[in-house]
Amino acid sequence: MNPAKNLSVIRKVVQLAAFVLLVYGSAIGAYYLADKLTGALPALSCAYDRNGSDLCALIPFQHQMDHRLGPVLSEGGSLLSGLMPTLITLGTFLVFFVLLNKAFCGWICPLGTFQEIVQIVGQKLGLQRTESVDQNLVQRMRPVKWAILAFLVFIFPLLTGLGYLNHDLGDPFCRICPSRILTTLANGESNQLVVDTANATTITFSLIADFLFGLMIALALTVRQPFCRICPMLALHAVFRKVGLLKLVKEGTSRCDRCGLCAKACPMDIKEIHTEMEKRDVTFEDCTLCGRCVEFCPDKGVLKLKYATFPVFTADPQYFKLRKKAQGVWEKQTLGSLFAKKPPAKGKQTDGAT
Repeated sequence: MNPAKNLSVIRKVVQLAAFVLLVYGSAIGAYYLADKLTGALPALSCAYDRNGSDLCALIPFQHQMDHRLGPVLSEGGSLLSGLMPTLITLGTFLVFFVLLNKAFCGWICPLGTFQEIVQIVGQKLGLQRTESVDQNLVQRMRPVKWAILAFLVFIFPLLTGLGYLNHDLGDPFCRICPSRILTTLANGESNQLVVDTANATTITFSLIADFLFGLMIALALTVRQPFCRICPMLALHAVFRKVGLLKLVKEGTSRCDRCGLCAKACPMDIKEIHTEMEKRDVTFEDCTLCGRCVEFCPDKGVLKLKYATFPVFTADPQYFKLRKKAQGVWEKQTLGSLFAKKPPAKGKQTDGAT
């Protein structure tokens, strides 16, 4: 299959370009990126990365709860003045988010890209991939991202600003976020992959962060997108997914034979893509708009990525055949397969022999 027509290949190119820009942006000659493009990116891009070109929205939300809204509420100040920085951050976030919707997860986020690279490494090592996570486990895990968003991004920082918690709980999600460790390591700094022994709180957060980062890598070798499933940014996206211009649309007509290939292709194990037959907008809360379900749908026009009213990529049986064949070839190419080829038996001719 021509790589230029393979949506997954195109997405990988975009992901790698975004990774370089967001992780090394101010170190590759982009002078003005040193001051960051924005502080409200809808993807995990860490402030601890000094060479990065952007900051994710979760960082200012925590600091605004701790340093602005909390003190204003505790001192009896104007609620509007306390909320204004958060509203500005949210507004900036929405300007970006409306343009690409949840594709910031599937196409832009450096941590999402890293997990996919680790999964490729696992596949090439010949490790047995978990094709689909048990649906009961998927259902139990889905509320976790909402709990992390509520407590670690908003509630704990706000309680810190109100004086109920110690200062080390002012940015709890940043303290355990794998993106912090990833981006600093990618810049040759290991100072975040340590145990901070300043006090019991910092020790606990450091241990959780290091464990979570290691667990993410170990799981990503065989399980698709393990951290994405509990990422609070995905939950924040889910709140506003209806306003984004890019959407996943399904035409649940008789052309759909409910083969289930779309759900099998989904890296987030969203079985509802397969079972939903009434709603046209199937951009579910865990969807990252990666487009794999559209690629592996064999029924013409049933699934499509649409930007506003314009189709961007549509399911097509001819594309499906080529894509499935290309996927089969890709999956057979492992390090083990290189050593599995046996030389021809003695006395037998090889291809091209006379």
